[in-house]
Amino acid sequence: MKRRNLLKYSSALGFGLFTSPSLLWSKELDQSIKSGRNYIFKNEDIIEYSPSTFPKLSELKARLHWNENPYGPSKLALKAYKQNAKSANFYSWDVLSDFTKKIAKKEGVKSENIMTGPGSSDLLEKVAITLFKKGGTVIAADPCYMSLVNVVLSMSGDWKSVKLNSNFEHDLDKMESKIDSNTKLLYITNPNNPTATITNTKKLYDFCDRVSQKVPVFIDEAYLEISEGGLENSMVGLVSKGRDVIVSRTFSKFYGMAGFRLGYIVATDQRLSEIREITRGGMGISGPTIYAAMKSLDDTNFLDECKEKLIFNRTFTESQLKSRGFDPMPSNTNFLIFELPNDQNPNIFLKKMYDQKVSIKVMKFWEKNWCRVTVGTLDNMKTFINAFDKALV
Repeated sequence: MKRRNLLKYSSALGFGLFTSPSLLWSKELDQSIKSGRNYIFKNEDIIEYSPSTFPKLSELKARLHWNENPYGPSKLALKAYKQNAKSANFYSWDVLSDFTKKIAKKEGVKSENIMTGPGSSDLLEKVAITLFKKGGTVIAADPCYMSLVNVVLSMSGDWKSVKLNSNFEHDLDKMESKIDSNTKLLYITNPNNPTATITNTKKLYDFCDRVSQKVPVFIDEAYLEISEGGLENSMVGLVSKGRDVIVSRTFSKFYGMAGFRLGYIVATDQRLSEIREITRGGMGISGPTIYAAMKSLDDTNFLDECKEKLIFNRTFTESQLKSRGFDPMPSNTNFLIFELPNDQNPNIFLKKMYDQKVSIKVMKFWEKNWCRVTVGTLDNMKTFINAFDKALV
């Protein structure tokens, strides 16, 4: 890495750019409240609005802003964590190797095709650092999850955004048409965040198979286990074909382990060798966390129950919103997003929700204001609906 880019990278680390998304969000929220600005994040494509105040997380009646799984972690995972906490004075490379082999078997690839990290966002950012040391362009959806894109922009790269099509799927043809000599990466979140929508599996597979022979394709599958069909929708099989496809997964959403910080990517040996030039990947993961993750993978009863409950609670919330005249986008995740009325001031609406100790997100894209709400427990969703009714008055 050239000295100029190394200094830029080190500076970004110092200012906390490459950190857990929740921590970065909290810092930006705190700055927006102190400065009186009405947004947490803003660019020409998307704005995330800021509440004027924010209660302590422990005081929330319904915590519905970070797409966390309210039912996790698995009891087996917690038991494994506690049992192995006494060994936390030792480095955990041996158990990390066991975990990597377990994941490789699950994904149908070699261990050399797996890189672990403290959450998938960390790995998204490391990929961006690796590919955009000398600038370049990333092609991604409008809207999309911004973690990787923000790092690209911080590295003096550019973002070509492509609006989702009328079915709220990635416009794959248009994305391909934007590839040029400056394109360093094509980034797709499937299901997409913040829209909760999924792109047709066959179309996406054929697209990635073809396009990855031109440029690397990153598929962020953070919510895929919750989708209809689950991991059958994954693009991970392309890695075994030798395609330059990077697939990321996280234990933060479906597995209910957001606070544990664990994720991984699957990619070709060559691609991972380039990323390993700047990071060892698993360095930020504790041994007890790895033991917990392995037990969580095995606890299929817990995972099946989680999915069943989340879908039930999501369906309940959708029906409540539709009975009030709202039309949520078709969700394949543990969150919903729907358009707010034109006469609703987004910041006032946010304040009314947070005053009732219900946390959600409100953002603007496509010249419209949207409410994104995590699917929590059934009681959480009833609390949300009651607060929502009062906030619209």
